[in-house]
Amino acid sequence: MGDLASKVEEIRSEAEEKLRSATTEKELLEIKGKYFGRKGALSEILRSLPTLPVEERRVVGQKANETRKFLESLFDESLERIKEEARKRKAAASFVDVTLPGGMLPPGHRHPITATMEEINRVFSRLGFTIFGGPDIETDYYNFEALNIPKEHPARDMQDTFYVENLDRDILLRTHTSPIQIRVMEKLKPPVRVIAPGTVYRCDSDVTHSPMFHQVEGFAVDRDITFADLKGVLTEFCALMFGQDRGVRFRPSYFPFTEPSAEVDIECVICGGEGCRVCSETGWLEILGCGMIDPEVFRYVGYDPEEFSGFAFGMGVERIAMLRHGIGDIRLFFENDLRFLTQF
Repeated sequence: MGDLASKVEEIRSEAEEKLRSATTEKELLEIKGKYFGRKGALSEILRSLPTLPVEERRVVGQKANETRKFLESLFDESLERIKEEARKRKAAASFVDVTLPGGMLPPGHRHPITATMEEINRVFSRLGFTIFGGPDIETDYYNFEALNIPKEHPARDMQDTFYVENLDRDILLRTHTSPIQIRVMEKLKPPVRVIAPGTVYRCDSDVTHSPMFHQVEGFAVDRDITFADLKGVLTEFCALMFGQDRGVRFRPSYFPFTEPSAEVDIECVICGGEGCRVCSETGWLEILGCGMIDPEVFRYVGYDPEEFSGFAFGMGVERIAMLRHGIGDIRLFFENDLRFLTQF
């Protein structure tokens, strides 16, 4: 009886000393496992009790159970002590002296896309255009059909669209800001001169395309508007955005909601029209599409195409920003890399 009782006292003394001096939770758990865990020295003694004489079993069992309770209580106290010490160290490390002068934060500035869109808006405002907005989530009617693009029209293949199926009509994320043209003409009678900036969405992503980007749609409707008016407005826009000496040309093209239609190019901003890799050795860079509004579009909004005529144009804001700043990858605008953004 004396040997096991002494062994229990020895376990208590050693475990107590180590629990009080432990500095980490890991160390505490190792001590518990060694002395009073399920496979610890104290548990081995308790498992041997059935083999002892009755009197010795009673004395050793009582002492072993008292020792276990004591060590478990001390374990909890030591664990709380270690946690409290850790909290104090963390608080000391994160201490802020509020009496010290504050650090200077760098001033923010507009994103290059925002700045470019605002500049486009300013130019057209000077040319007599009013700014209108519209919903990002559109109906098939406004995004396609009223713009002379019926469901079977092959021009729909030119725009990879995000669709959401509804019970009785197609709902989609607008692929261009041209639906605003229809919405404005439904509400206003000529003369109208409007630009419609905003975010648009297409299923496309590479160095020159993004699934979300920005466009500015513009149009004017009145009596006796001609292609010469369109050419004059866009030539002045290019001069104000890219410089008075920058060459501008109009190329025949196709859009379902304008007829005739054209693409507008400017002299390459990199080589000045000499020919380089950026402009594919042509000396020209495409910046926007335009044309005279198709009479069919007027019929959708109740304008008389025999009385009124008009022009429309559309441009990608990212495209303009890339050309003005010599940026080769559209994805840089949306990666939120301050090394890129702080250049502007």
